[in-house]
Amino acid sequence: MFSCIFISSLFLIVKFASTFMQANISKCFYKITEDFHHEGDVVIGAFFPLHTYHTKKKIVHSFIPYYYEDNYLQYNFRNYQYILALVFAIEEINENSIILPNISLGFDFYNVRFTEKDTLMHACFWLTAQGRKKILPNYNCDKRKLTAALTGTSWTTSAQIGTLLQLFKFPQLSFGPYDPILSDRGQFSSLYQMASKSTSLALGIVSLMVHFRWSWVGLILPDDHKGNKILSEFREDMERKGVCIAFVKMIPDTWTSNFNKFWENMDETNVIIIYGDIDSLTGLMRNIGQRLFTGKVWVMNTEPHNTVNADYFMLDSFHGSLIFTHNYRKSFELTEFIQTVNPYKYPEDIYLPKLWHLFFLCSFSNIDCQLLANCQSNASLDVLPSHILDMEISEESNNIYNAVYAVAHSLHQMSLQQVQIQPHENRETMTFVPWQLNIFLKDINERDNMSLGGRQKINEEYDILNLWNLPKGLGKKVKIGSFSASAPEGQQLFLSDQMIQWAEGFSEIPQSVCSESCVPGFRKITLEGKAKCCYKCTPCADNEISNETDVNQCVKCPQSHYANTEKNHCFQKTVSFLAYEDPLGMILASIALCLSTLTVFVIGVFVKHRDTPIVKANNRGLSYTLLITIMFCLLCSLNFIGQPNGATCILQQTTFAVAFTVALATVLAKAITVVIAFKATFPGRKVRWLMTSRAPNYIIPFCTLIQLLLCGIWMATSPPFIDQDVHAEHGHILLLCNKGSSVAFHCVLGYLCSLALGGYTMAFLSRNLPDTFNESKFLSFSMLVFFCVWVTFLPVYHSTKGKIMVAMEVFSILASSAALLGFIFAPKCYIILLRPDKNSCLHIRDKTHSRRNKSLKI
Repeated sequence: MFSCIFISSLFLIVKFASTFMQANISKCFYKITEDFHHEGDVVIGAFFPLHTYHTKKKIVHSFIPYYYEDNYLQYNFRNYQYILALVFAIEEINENSIILPNISLGFDFYNVRFTEKDTLMHACFWLTAQGRKKILPNYNCDKRKLTAALTGTSWTTSAQIGTLLQLFKFPQLSFGPYDPILSDRGQFSSLYQMASKSTSLALGIVSLMVHFRWSWVGLILPDDHKGNKILSEFREDMERKGVCIAFVKMIPDTWTSNFNKFWENMDETNVIIIYGDIDSLTGLMRNIGQRLFTGKVWVMNTEPHNTVNADYFMLDSFHGSLIFTHNYRKSFELTEFIQTVNPYKYPEDIYLPKLWHLFFLCSFSNIDCQLLANCQSNASLDVLPSHILDMEISEESNNIYNAVYAVAHSLHQMSLQQVQIQPHENRETMTFVPWQLNIFLKDINERDNMSLGGRQKINEEYDILNLWNLPKGLGKKVKIGSFSASAPEGQQLFLSDQMIQWAEGFSEIPQSVCSESCVPGFRKITLEGKAKCCYKCTPCADNEISNETDVNQCVKCPQSHYANTEKNHCFQKTVSFLAYEDPLGMILASIALCLSTLTVFVIGVFVKHRDTPIVKANNRGLSYTLLITIMFCLLCSLNFIGQPNGATCILQQTTFAVAFTVALATVLAKAITVVIAFKATFPGRKVRWLMTSRAPNYIIPFCTLIQLLLCGIWMATSPPFIDQDVHAEHGHILLLCNKGSSVAFHCVLGYLCSLALGGYTMAFLSRNLPDTFNESKFLSFSMLVFFCVWVTFLPVYHSTKGKIMVAMEVFSILASSAALLGFIFAPKCYIILLRPDKNSCLHIRDKTHSRRNKSLKI
């Protein structure tokens, strides 16, 4: 469908381009007066801007006041639709037998050229009989009644004329955009605005920004009270919706030689909002069209009016623009009326001949500048491209139509009142003064449901149009959505995104952000001195996530959950502990069982060779006790492996403490026994009594009793319990046994170290005593290794977490137990199993004789 539109539009554009370029413009085109009259009993004054003078530098003319030497005349035939709407409404009323019967409406048209002197001059001509005689020679002015003035589109034009009309309380209806200055009843008590207030326009545009996630936009506003007011509204709504302003540019009154500075920083954003009325934006639109901006989305409240002759270039700066317009009922009857208009049907209209001359190859008579009948057949305004004359009824034309009906209904009510007051009075025409009409006219903004003429009142609902202007000149406006401020929150904006044609350079929805969005797993950090939309993205902290884009704060996962690597989801942690199935747990358990088996083997060797000298020489009973205790020390390490519970947590510490206390006390008893045995060879009953009474054996229960007392106090005050460590391993909840009282644990460990230090001291002192099987050296070395293991254990234990911490404690238990087993019993097993010749009485006797001979020689 769009390709068909493209081809047909391109054909029309080329056709009118060749027509316009080949046209030989007649001098009559410039000679024909710009003002004309449509006869009627009651006359409305129409002040419309059909062509304008614009100036760049405002070079004052040397002798013509209020005139500039660098004036340029520009026709805006798009505004000719205003006249057609006026003619259509008047004809419709004149043909209506119910409204104003026997009374006809007419109008006087004046072109407004945007200079205060020119505007006031036309208003004065219209108000005074001299002015009317100048327009209509030999016309009986007494039969023509001036009733009201239609002014627009600029508020300045309405204000300038209103200042004059206010002196006479003359009714004035403004069809341009609503302006708060014109609503000042103290200054303009007889001025009525047909347009509605745009109280929610800023909200609608900002809602569009939010919908497309455009957070970095530019603003171009008129440098007047309306621009300042809408700027404050934009700032408020944007602050609330999280949209930032990249720049604000105020449109100057005139484009001076330094106007290039105005276009600086335009590349900072892809979306630019333009606010203003047709008149205030004329120069801006012309500059944008000439500069050929592509890759920009223009969001406007006014359709771009290109008053310059089209250059028929394929690309257009405004293609893909989004336009907010008031929602109003479109008049299809008016569109049909425009299709039937021609200069022969309305000879008083001076603009129709100019249009037919320019675009339909019609010629003027050189005598009276009347249009000759040599035009193209079936010529009609509806074949003109939209940039010349748009067939779609504009909001201003709709306001003009409603304004004419408002005047007609007010006149009708006035005539009915006159008939009621003086029913027998015969009058061919109405007798009134214009100010009396104010009694019947009401401000359109104060009407709630319907406006005069039966057409629906403009409300606070906007249509959102998408401008299709590729190729340039197509000018098709497609409704792609709407905005209603009265709708519930979240349902105010309706858009059909798939219908939108974006500007050149965009194949999908454009992006307009100061900083790229922070993806899930990151959060925003506002940059100092920058707008809040300008930020940098930083990853969420440990165990925090963000599952949405552009979040300000990350959310911390519950302790029972953990954040994944991307930090955009929280997952349930798995319960973990040092299990037998784990490689580390399996290795430690295997070592404990192997060493326990080895200990049982050593016990078996010692029992089998219990009558040999080496077993008997070092207190056979203490050796059995130490071996059995070492086996329990090795087996108690298994309490630390597997899922902990309340019983295992208590058994871990008590069995470890008691077993090692018995082992160390036994080593201490063996060391003391060696010393006592050596002393017993000297005369002295006391030492011999200690040896015969086995007093060193009582060291074991005594030391064990002290340890049991410490453990009892520990268990009674703050016993170990099951605890959870959620931070030790990522993604896991580690079950472990909490020591309960750290002081008690260190007291137990300190007591064991003190026993080891005592045993080491006694063994070290007796290491050089003369004895064949003196084990003092082995005892001292085993105690030294035991002491080093547990002293090293403390810092390592406190610096590790999770399973490693538990494994370190198990490893220390196994290492210290292996040290006792290896350093004390390995040499004896070596002699018993591999060197049995040294484990005999003969070997002992020979060694004793040799030692004695050496002493005698000395």
